[in-house]
Amino acid sequence: MKKQKIMLVDDEDLIRASLALDLTEAGYQVETAASGDEALRLFSPGSFGLVITDLLMEGMDGLELLRRLREEEPDIGVIILTGYGALPSAIEAIRLGADDYLLKPYRFEELQVRVNICLERRALKKRIKLYEDILPVCAVCGKIRDDEGREPGSGPWLSMEQYLSRKAGIRPSHSYCPTCFEVAKKELE
Repeated sequence: MKKQKIMLVDDEDLIRASLALDLTEAGYQVETAASGDEALRLFSPGSFGLVITDLLMEGMDGLELLRRLREEEPDIGVIILTGYGALPSAIEAIRLGADDYLLKPYRFEELQVRVNICLERRALKKRIKLYEDILPVCAVCGKIRDDEGREPGSGPWLSMEQYLSRKAGIRPSHSYCPTCFEVAKKELE
């Protein structure tokens, strides 16, 4: 499996450079940013598998960066690093959707395990989303299974008309397309 691209955000040059080197040696592609603003300029949805950011930085802090990243890409993985661990900031980070919160100093092996877990979780979410986007249609009768709000595979089977009515408020009417009209006309002659 191809290692994903990671954005590393920290305003301390030495920490940013050493962690970037460790992640690169572990096989990841790493792009670095010295501030939250720089990270947002470099970020575009789908370009990174994970963002690792320091909590306390000049200008935009890690929590605000997390908030802004989630606005652009709700499923982006984010790990918050901090040397100033406090329960309120950890709670706020988790509330905003951080995947993990790690106190400095840390062992690189510990961070690497957390990075792998975060990336695996993100890959699983993508696979689940892919399956959720599949609309089950009976190959024989054409009914559609509506699993919304239910355990997958347990929803009722609805006619196309019922399904469209429930989902889109559309009331289909039946008629003939030109091709079917010609076929039906020949059958009646």
